[in-house]
Amino acid sequence: MNHEIVDAISHLIREKKIEKNAFQEIIESVFLSILKKKYGTSDNFDVIFNLEKGDIEIYCEKEIVEDDAVEDPVTQIAISDALKVDDDFEVGEDFVEIINYKSFGRRLITSAKQNLSQKIKEIEKDNIYAEFSDRIGEVILGDVHQINRQEVRINVDKTEVVMPRNEAIYNERYRRGDTIRAIIKSVTRTSKEPQIVVSRADISFVRRLFELEVPEIYDGIVEIQKIVREPGDRTKIAVESNDNRIDPVGACVGLKGVRIQAIVRELNNEKIDIIHWTEERSLLIHRALSPVTPLELIPDEENKRIIAVVPDEQMSMAIGRKGQNIRLASELVGMTIEPIKESDFYEEEDLPLDDIKGLTPSVLEKLKAAGYTNAEEILDSGKEKLLEVHGIGAATADKIIELLEAYYEE
Repeated sequence: MNHEIVDAISHLIREKKIEKNAFQEIIESVFLSILKKKYGTSDNFDVIFNLEKGDIEIYCEKEIVEDDAVEDPVTQIAISDALKVDDDFEVGEDFVEIINYKSFGRRLITSAKQNLSQKIKEIEKDNIYAEFSDRIGEVILGDVHQINRQEVRINVDKTEVVMPRNEAIYNERYRRGDTIRAIIKSVTRTSKEPQIVVSRADISFVRRLFELEVPEIYDGIVEIQKIVREPGDRTKIAVESNDNRIDPVGACVGLKGVRIQAIVRELNNEKIDIIHWTEERSLLIHRALSPVTPLELIPDEENKRIIAVVPDEQMSMAIGRKGQNIRLASELVGMTIEPIKESDFYEEEDLPLDDIKGLTPSVLEKLKAAGYTNAEEILDSGKEKLLEVHGIGAATADKIIELLEAYYEE
């Protein structure tokens, strides 16, 4: 028994996660290919790999023929040679010859080693692809071992995964040896190793973090209805409870904020707004604009937008840093939200004199001749200025002011 070979192969099987039967098939196919190179055929050869013994047994089946009838020494053997092995052989019977693979020569043995190594690598690649394909959507923990402008390479269970720069959080800085978490986003076959792409910027990473930190989400009691995110800056997440006794927002925040704080720390202090999901659009918009409380929502169906009137002092919060809050709120509700200051929205428009019913043509003509064009100008100037208009007396002035004030009271 060749203990060294057995130990080496056993270690290889464990390290590369190759099944024993698959490894046995590889060994046998490699030696069959060598036999074909050496003899031109492998049809009448059998290769048996004995893992327990660490031996490779090669058998060649030949037909026994008359001494002068041997046409192909690979498939035939002379009766005189067969009788040297066993006196009972006869012409026409099958003869099994044991082949010593060590006699193949250095070149064929080297070729066998290369072939074996290549097949093991292919199986290893297939195993890695199958393993990580089944783990798509899983959060992994790995160590950073290489950083460049395009990507960060991470070791996960002796397998290298890649985090492209657009899948990293833009304001994070990584160093070799750092331990980071990310979600497996995709696995693709390549001419070399399978490419395993992980992400910290993807929305699914936030979803998985909430599932890991909030048992109610993992158990399906609380459901995440929608997540919108600008990685590294802000995330808005809408949740709903399937149990009236469970507050979905409270479940996500946790006692004294312990759950949400853990997620925020993992995301490098990214702001997270958690809101109650509702099918009622106006209420959802109010919640999506948090921490801002809009005074009024005016739908503009023609332009597919919602005008949100907000207090002047909350306008900057409504828009958010670089417009993030209003963009994410719009994305969350599925409609463009356009904020407008309260002072701008409720600013009274000028009322042209021509639009005022009750002014006689002669009075209207006198007011225009005096330079008045709208009601605001008259009310701002007051009765005394109005009396300076040629043809306007005190009684007429009082009637004009009373008429204009009635318009604004309406």
